[in-house]
Amino acid sequence: MLKVFSTPSDPSKAIVEGLEKISPADPVILLHGTTVGTNTLLQRKGARVGLVTTAGFEDALEIGRQARPKLYDLFFDRVQPLVPADLRMGLNERTASNGEILQAPSPQDLQSLGEKLRHKNPEAIAISLLFSFANSRNEKAVVGALKNLGLPISVSHHILPEFREYERTSTVVVNAYLQPVMQRYLESLERRAGSSGRSGPSQSRIFVMQSSGGITSLGSAAREPVRTVLSGPAGGVVGAAGIARRSGFDRIISFDMGGTSTDVALVDRAIRASGQAEIAGLPVGVPMLDIHTVGAGGGSIARFDAGGALRVGPESAGADPGPVCYGRGVQPTVTDANLLLGRLQPQRFLGGDFTLDLERTRRLVAEWLSRHAAKLTLERFAAGIVRVVNSTMEKAIRVVSIERGHDPREFTLVAFGGAGGLHACELADALSIPRVMIPALPGALSAFGILVSDVVKDYSRTVLWRVAVKLPEKQIDKEFAALQHRAERDFRDEDWSGKITYQRSVDVRYQGQGYELNIPYTRNLIADFRHEHQQRYGHSYPDRDVELVTLRLRSIIKASQGRMSTITTNRVGTAAPSRPGRAKLGGALNRAPVLFAGKKLTAAIQSRDSLQPGIKYAGPAVITEYSATTVVPPGKRFWLDKWGNLLIQKS
Repeated sequence: MLKVFSTPSDPSKAIVEGLEKISPADPVILLHGTTVGTNTLLQRKGARVGLVTTAGFEDALEIGRQARPKLYDLFFDRVQPLVPADLRMGLNERTASNGEILQAPSPQDLQSLGEKLRHKNPEAIAISLLFSFANSRNEKAVVGALKNLGLPISVSHHILPEFREYERTSTVVVNAYLQPVMQRYLESLERRAGSSGRSGPSQSRIFVMQSSGGITSLGSAAREPVRTVLSGPAGGVVGAAGIARRSGFDRIISFDMGGTSTDVALVDRAIRASGQAEIAGLPVGVPMLDIHTVGAGGGSIARFDAGGALRVGPESAGADPGPVCYGRGVQPTVTDANLLLGRLQPQRFLGGDFTLDLERTRRLVAEWLSRHAAKLTLERFAAGIVRVVNSTMEKAIRVVSIERGHDPREFTLVAFGGAGGLHACELADALSIPRVMIPALPGALSAFGILVSDVVKDYSRTVLWRVAVKLPEKQIDKEFAALQHRAERDFRDEDWSGKITYQRSVDVRYQGQGYELNIPYTRNLIADFRHEHQQRYGHSYPDRDVELVTLRLRSIIKASQGRMSTITTNRVGTAAPSRPGRAKLGGALNRAPVLFAGKKLTAAIQSRDSLQPGIKYAGPAVITEYSATTVVPPGKRFWLDKWGNLLIQKS
């Protein structure tokens, strides 16, 4: 395990720097999780996209669902579409809802469309025609006419062959918006990794994590980058679920707190993907793990609003300039607050490889408070920052648990990321979660999750079949067989080997409802749907007809189980280079003052390497290691289990 500082200007530089530090002699297989797509959407730095849609539906992307997230905010600004009006092109064509071609686009219209797009100079093209999921012939004709433009083309019948025009169009546009950016990034990574101390690109094979919790080939990720927008967080959920299951916990809430954001997800015995998500205010319809993200991380910046209330985030100091204690930042952050409270030990950060500047932090934060005429001590201000950011993260955990009918008292909080262990115990207390688990690799658990992920491809097809009593089994089997054939072809084209397993599910709803529940497909589908509806919403309709809306197929090639066993057996390993003057952490027990709930207590400062499996220790304590720090409040006991995972419970 090795952590290096990120390089926002070109993220591939940091990856290559890491490869050069570990200097692998053997050929490299790089399994990669990335936030490039997410950041591109958040920062609106994607490609200039031209959208082709059915004439009369050019503004569907802007009309959206007319939802008002802030009902009483008269000054609320709607999220602007990624494609401006002058780049949305209508085409005279029409497909009926049953798939019948009512009007095919004429050669003249296709030629005119190509000329208009060439004149507008887009960098990518998105095509989303009405009812293309029922019959894709017209979309294929448009693709054939626009190929000579030499631009990346995203087509709805390939990326998302499902109904709901707005969500489908938005997903295809997001894919086109990201395609040139991700293509340049992945090509740069492939080129850099291939030339980094090895004989050529053929020696480095690169695979990319998808938002759905499985890896895919680099080429597939470049073609469909919309499937990677939650790439990094998805690895964290997979890693948390896998490593917690080894310790006997299959009902967990994963809590990943990094430098910029916090990602939370609930896993109730199995990881579930959702078909509808929203990223940066934009609907995305491809399968994603159900992850809720808030702008709260170690780098989140503290400020006073116009009314004098303390706010933290979502703005972040990022990797550059970073928190004040890193030596370049000038605005107080959550990391600085934890340092001022004694929760971070200056000499034990990154295993002693990097020393936090406590004196600079005290001086600059005091000056910042003076400029804002705040009559707060450094400790009270720091404690306030922690309380505010904890409140934000507590709300996020409530969203994935209590608001969806789950009792957090029945789950284990699995905290990871560089900052997760600093806040986990306080969040568990606030939500009455009985147990906190800090995995053996807390600062690299997302990478570990990617390492043990399966190869996954998802397929779907909207059918809209009404069912009274008996399932149309022959029709369902026929459609699933077609999706399975496509999956086999795609795996073969990408040279994947291994047995393919399939998970079939159906989006089901009562007739007249607007949204569906995804139910695993069995011959008892209707009864299973009624039971799930009763559990989710507290009621069901035993005599009401149901609709089968969308068939979904998840195709999987399992990861090597032997590889997972090897990784998890080795409790902790670091590839941190030895440096002159690096702190010697050893097993010595030190003590230092740490603030808990406004009281300064003497806490044990222990290296995680010094803890003996099975022996129970008492808080208050600060447990340091290479990739993270864990704070154990008074009244708690903690110990390592046989897998090297740190468990914390009330005494």
